[in-house]
Amino acid sequence: MGKYKNIIFYITTIAVFSCLMYFFIVEGQTLEVKENIVTKISGGSTWDNFLESFKTNLHHPLALLLAQIVTIILVARLFGWICMKIKQPSVIGEMIAGIVLGPSLLGMYFPEFSAFLFPKESLGNLQFLSQIGLILFMYIVGMELDLSVLRKKAHDAVVISHASIIIPFALGIGLSYYIYQEFAPQGIQFTSFALFIAIAMSITAFPVLARIVQERNLQKTKLGTVVITCAAADDITAWCILAAVIAIVKAGSFASSIYVILMAIGYVFLMIKIVRPFLKRIGDLQAGKNTINKPMVAIFFLTLILSAYATEV
Repeated sequence: MGKYKNIIFYITTIAVFSCLMYFFIVEGQTLEVKENIVTKISGGSTWDNFLESFKTNLHHPLALLLAQIVTIILVARLFGWICMKIKQPSVIGEMIAGIVLGPSLLGMYFPEFSAFLFPKESLGNLQFLSQIGLILFMYIVGMELDLSVLRKKAHDAVVISHASIIIPFALGIGLSYYIYQEFAPQGIQFTSFALFIAIAMSITAFPVLARIVQERNLQKTKLGTVVITCAAADDITAWCILAAVIAIVKAGSFASSIYVILMAIGYVFLMIKIVRPFLKRIGDLQAGKNTINKPMVAIFFLTLILSAYATEV
């Protein structure tokens, strides 16, 4: 008898509470008469109602975002695999996948499908998600850098970085002289147009470069560290120049961009002199343990998010 106790208890519980729910539902339906509630009856068949509900669910923001993620991953992995077969970094294939899924190919030849899968109102959510992924990826790249090599090659990296900026910057200004009349929007001064062309040609795709370095397992080598350092210095310098360019375009002067440059310098100083020793001390406390506890993970994650927030604003 003992082995049937659970079965008897299960059946009894289900039966009692099912009867109780049925009683309340029947009694509750009598209240509808007093409230003059009219039940809506659909004119279509059950299958039509199902299809309508299914189409509505397909356009739900979360369902649309998940479909976009699945599509992007599949297409990116496909083109990444093709590039790896021809001895090229997979990130090149992933960029090609972005072109294929964008307005240049999918939007041009299959506009209806492109509008269904990537409607304009959904691109904001996709962009936010991509930025979160970029934050986490750059955090991982930074964790794998060899700081001892970074200190030795810092001066060389700055020289290389600034040389890689000034040359395309000057060429961009020269190019703008020849394309200004044909491509410049109406009412835009030549100085503003030339500065934007120059900064667009001199900025390096830092995440793409970091991905190539990581894929080739160069992040812990001297070459990889110098490359990442150059790209980081390039990125910081480029954003400061961009702030100056925007200030010149909007206000006609360089003075308003000084605040942005000073804040960038302050951010770097804060991260090196305060945040880094703080995190190192926490890491030393955790060094003798085999696992990382939840408060430690929360501290590192919050530091990452706050750092990303500071650079964004």
